[in-house]
Amino acid sequence: MAALRGILFDKDGTLFDFHATWSIWSAELITTLAQGNAGLAVRLALAIGYDPGTGRFDPASPVIAGTPPEIAEALQPHLPGRSLADLVVQMNSLSSQARMAPAVPLVPLLQVLRGRGMRLGLATNDGERPARAHLASVGVSDLFDYIAGSDSGHGGKPHPGMLLAFAAQQGLHPGQVVMVGDSTHDLAAGRAAGMATVGVLTGPASAADLADLADVVLPDIGHLPGWLDSQV
Repeated sequence: MAALRGILFDKDGTLFDFHATWSIWSAELITTLAQGNAGLAVRLALAIGYDPGTGRFDPASPVIAGTPPEIAEALQPHLPGRSLADLVVQMNSLSSQARMAPAVPLVPLLQVLRGRGMRLGLATNDGERPARAHLASVGVSDLFDYIAGSDSGHGGKPHPGMLLAFAAQQGLHPGQVVMVGDSTHDLAAGRAAGMATVGVLTGPASAADLADLADVVLPDIGHLPGWLDSQV
């Protein structure tokens, strides 16, 4: 493995605990869209694979690794008269206001990684505007050298476009970058880009789900410094 000089993070389930953040957002989205119609609320929840009773998601839920348009496509059949573009705008607005729950204390971790000379990037299937709002809400925007969403012009994961754009922008060979994420989409994108891959367990996926695509599976991103030490 080439000496690592860049770390590219997924956002939801990686920097931020997935269930602690997106269960609340999904409940708010369904309530907003259903407008008091209990039957519609049930249908919308089923459409995105969300169980309001447990706050958990079906493994195939588009909320886990999908882009905003993919989530909107699941909801649109139950919302006659609503355009896909309109739904995406509404979801991005709600997403920008989501209350984020960091998986670990982010500022000290990211400062340590930058102190090691690492270039840091974010590649999320969320929109870029909500992503920037989420990073700003926990005071870490200025610790990232690169921030891209699925609407930033490079495509979404599992395609490697966002990842390769990070490497090119930072003057790195893909083999000098590690992609860190909680889903198979993240790790498949990393493999397709020719990067090292690290899975974390702060999202819905299990270690067994990630094992085939990950060079290592860690409990959370707080274990990255120790793993990096083992690569020297």
